[in-house]
Amino acid sequence: MGRGDGSGRGSTSGRGNKGQKARSKVHPLFEGGQLPLIKRLPYMRGFTPLNRVEYVPVNLAQLEALFEAGSDVTPQVLLERRVSRRKQDPIKILGEGDFSKKLNVSAHAFSKSAREKIEKAGGTVTVIGAAKGG
Repeated sequence: MGRGDGSGRGSTSGRGNKGQKARSKVHPLFEGGQLPLIKRLPYMRGFTPLNRVEYVPVNLAQLEALFEAGSDVTPQVLLERRVSRRKQDPIKILGEGDFSKKLNVSAHAFSKSAREKIEKAGGTVTVIGAAKGG
């Protein structure tokens, strides 16, 4: 480009006549003066951690309604009772609601209040191996 008129690529050197593109480079995101897409979109807020674990929350009030005193509560039993939907979902027991039954509860995680209420009612708390993120 730009080797003189005799080369066939001289004069304007393939850039046409006048205008922004003839004079300099145009930023790839430039949209001719229209508000650029990058500015039209809302700003990204925060980020999503790659190793975040999504627990299925189960309240003590649900356990109180679903189970008889003295029974064992495991993720497998909760799956059969349709409390959780997928076998690989980790379960977290939360302390919402009143709790008076003696249950043996096994789950991947417990809130502090849930643990206290279960043990106060005479039940046992068993934490299953750590849930894998993904």
